Amino acid sequence: MSVKAKSEANFIKNTAIYKFLSTIFSKWRPSSELSLMATALLVGITTGLGAVLFRYLIQAISNFSYETIPAISRGLGKSYVIFVPAIGGLIVGSLVYFFAREAKGHGVPEVMEAIALKGGRIRPRVAIVKSLASSVCIGSGGSVGREGPIVQIGSAIGSTIGQKFNMSEERVSNLVACGAASGIAATFNAPIAGVVFALEVILGGFSIKHLNSVVIAAVSASVIGRIALGDIPAFVIPFKYGIVSLWEFLFYPLLGIIAAVVGVLYTRSIYWTEDLFDNWKGFPEWAKPAIGGLLLGALALIYPLLIPIKELAWDKTPQVFNVGYEIIDAALANQLVLPLAIALLLLKLIATNITIGSGGSGGVFAPSLFLGAMLGVAFELVINAIFPNITAPPGAYALVGMAAVFTASAHAPITAVLILFELTGDYNIILPLMLTVVVATLLSNRLLNGESIYSLKLSRRGVKLQHGRDVDILQSVLVGEVIERQVDTISKDMNLNELADALAHSHHNGFGVLDDEGKFFGIVTFSDLEKALHNGLAESTKVAEIATTWPHLKIAFPEDTIDKALEQMSEHGLGRLPIVSKEDPYMLLAILWRKDIIQAYNLALKRKTRIKVSSKIIDQKAEDATEFIDVHLSKNDSIIGKTVAESAAKFPKDSVLISIKRNGRVIIPHGDTEFKAGDIVTALVRIEEAAKLFKCLHG
Repeated sequence: MSVKAKSEANFIKNTAIYKFLSTIFSKWRPSSELSLMATALLVGITTGLGAVLFRYLIQAISNFSYETIPAISRGLGKSYVIFVPAIGGLIVGSLVYFFAREAKGHGVPEVMEAIALKGGRIRPRVAIVKSLASSVCIGSGGSVGREGPIVQIGSAIGSTIGQKFNMSEERVSNLVACGAASGIAATFNAPIAGVVFALEVILGGFSIKHLNSVVIAAVSASVIGRIALGDIPAFVIPFKYGIVSLWEFLFYPLLGIIAAVVGVLYTRSIYWTEDLFDNWKGFPEWAKPAIGGLLLGALALIYPLLIPIKELAWDKTPQVFNVGYEIIDAALANQLVLPLAIALLLLKLIATNITIGSGGSGGVFAPSLFLGAMLGVAFELVINAIFPNITAPPGAYALVGMAAVFTASAHAPITAVLILFELTGDYNIILPLMLTVVVATLLSNRLLNGESIYSLKLSRRGVKLQHGRDVDILQSVLVGEVIERQVDTISKDMNLNELADALAHSHHNGFGVLDDEGKFFGIVTFSDLEKALHNGLAESTKVAEIATTWPHLKIAFPEDTIDKALEQMSEHGLGRLPIVSKEDPYMLLAILWRKDIIQAYNLALKRKTRIKVSSKIIDQKAEDATEFIDVHLSKNDSIIGKTVAESAAKFPKDSVLISIKRNGRVIIPHGDTEFKAGDIVTALVRIEEAAKLFKCLHG
């Protein structure tokens, strides 16, 4: 354990509340269920207090940034919208980089990963660093939300309490979910939605054994929040919205389809921007959020000048800065016009991409609500212009759009319906809300290949989650990574005697069969030959008569995962599976054999080990500043043709070659492994030594 980790542990153990509870538990041994309920209550109260302090901290920083600083720098005009987010980004980047890398971004994926891979264990410092980093990011103008940070803060509190009471991994994970539910409940005054969010998103499923403790934590946190912040919804709706005409049930599914596209664009663009900043080598990672702040400020200065809409002019704080709830309230109150709604939709998307992509710390939930509200207003105004007097006001569609865009990105339809109901206190529009949310969820699920804005961040690291758990490790390996591209084939016109001779001289017990034009015809095996001879077929019988052909042929593509191919082989009792081109199914590329499955399993185990090692490095050695890097080799690199043994002496001392990906296959490097053009070399290296390693590999 590092010195910092020990100091954190000692701090927790020396607190009065820990000593008091330890004394109580040592003298009185409650049942396991009662102790879990007691700790869930403690998590809820602590997270509730943390959420309140977090809100106050954001408000204090925001007041200083956009009240005090503009007053002090009055002679500089509106230039403060550039240097305030930049300074905020510099502070955020330094906090995250030097103290807790997990605090980067929106936070929820890290909580999901902790439950799936680490038994719910989250470092105690994450709660403190996330609180400071996110409050600075939001308060200085970052276009992010409060919910991601408070979920991670509450989860870190729950994990810390569970670890200090030496609870099992299952109990610790349960308390992590309690912390997540408490954070949502306290910050949004939405205990029901907090419970459902924790079960649906964080744990990935509904279970009675988790429900009781999560409910207790969420309710206790909500009570704390209501005492401190008041018992009012997060959004104020001045009207009761409902259905004006039955024709609207045709319009709302259309809104769901458009919301799915917006949600997918929102999700993809965030990670595209993140990749853009991550691939920016040679610039300090801790300073990248400051560049994001500069870009955000430049956007705020420019957009009122470029877009001729008088409502886009701002006084102290640009509309696309911060959480943006004031703009959402205006949308719900029917105060926006069509050009303004469209402009704010596009501008908020860009602002959020810049903030999150550059390394800012904050949630993605609030921006999705903002985008959904703008989309709903714009949609209603267009529909009402075409079909007047048969639609509800724009605020109704804004309300439904908020839930639709959120669920299109988060894939949490139950949470979307409940949280919008609790945030607004309006039940009248629940039917179109449910219909639109379902349409948006189904379409976006297909467009994102089953991933959400939360799980996609993990799957890009190689962590594939399903129902809150790490899925079969064979899902991490593609068929194309393990197959041999050289495949033994025979002609469909070969007779049985020739087939028997070919099988006798082959190390396989089956062949791919090609027709006269060289196209894939089918599969023939030793069992087919044996069955044919047993049935008395003549030796002159053609292979075409006994081979398995279309439409009974089972195939797979190189892009399929090994687990999908294995499932098909097991279901039909196959010992081999033809691999064909997706563009041309009559082009036989290879045959997947059982030995390839074993190779895939070994490869998957190595990858999973790498992921766990990477997680431990992030958790326990973040202060060492090490990272995994991928280096693409080209034919002009000086290392091409040399072996690892010949080159190792020049590599930095604090670096290790992990793997080499070549032609779709992963090679574990040894001393005699030769570097070739097209190789992707993966290495673990200290960040300060990365440039030296790049130079050694590229020359």
